[in-house]
Amino acid sequence: MKRRTFRVEGAGVGRAVADAVAQELGLPVEQARGLVDVGAVYVAGRRCRDAKTRLVLGQVVGVVLEEGGHSPLAEAPPAPSFRVLHEDEEVLAVDKPAGLPAQPTEARVGGSLVDQVSAYLGREAGLVHRLDRETSGVTVFGKEPRATSALAAEFRHGRARKRYVAATGPGLPASGTVDLPLSRDPSRPGRWRATRAANGVPALTHFRTLYAGAEFCVVELLPQTGRTHQLRAHLTALGAPILGDSRYGGAAKAGGVDAARCLLHAQALELLHPRWERLLRMEAPVPEDLLRFFTLAGVEVPTGAVPLK
Repeated sequence: MKRRTFRVEGAGVGRAVADAVAQELGLPVEQARGLVDVGAVYVAGRRCRDAKTRLVLGQVVGVVLEEGGHSPLAEAPPAPSFRVLHEDEEVLAVDKPAGLPAQPTEARVGGSLVDQVSAYLGREAGLVHRLDRETSGVTVFGKEPRATSALAAEFRHGRARKRYVAATGPGLPASGTVDLPLSRDPSRPGRWRATRAANGVPALTHFRTLYAGAEFCVVELLPQTGRTHQLRAHLTALGAPILGDSRYGGAAKAGGVDAARCLLHAQALELLHPRWERLLRMEAPVPEDLLRFFTLAGVEVPTGAVPLK
């Protein structure tokens, strides 16, 4: 990511943020306004979408000029749309497609799952939990603040039961538990490491190997915590990174089948409905790219209730 920052002082005090960005970065005013419009400009750590906002002495202005090798002003590719899995007066559950960010990125507002669901609802959607961009599967939203808070509590207190499925490298045992804390990898920005050698956050994953072959495995994953990159880091610690997960060393091909993205899918989720006080169970069909490995392995996708272990 390419980012520039500057502190407001002198003649910049009281100026419109777009004019100040243009002056400080040597950009045409229209380009600076465009960066503000798409959400690539931050004032005092908060995203600023009003080009006429007046700046105050000492404020720090940050501008994202490039993200993922692209300018925020570049035309975004059409975002894949979601599938509704469940909807009632308080809860909306959707199947997030791979490649769609869960939330607006640092450089751009629009084109994320939150943006799409908010447009679908006609109001701001309450995102309860987040999947990585390349991960597909069940994602839950609250349709009003009380429901969002109650659903978030299910995750926060570990009551939400989650089942993921993935295709990984070879070598996984038949079943087991990974109880390794996670911490940021200082040698590889953007990665997390699963190790007891660092002061990490607790993370616990149960797994059951559905197929173990010479070239790849198909595995059911039951995370008991919900840490960033938990499953990706835990499987890497086991020596079997997820296929297509280039950040963690996953192979791009196995069994003669390509893995063009991180082949991880949030297949099932169970949690207590905020009003009905009964278990709400949702499942998202396994996408075609991952399903090819189930077919190649000759195993069925697990369905039904999510086990505790």
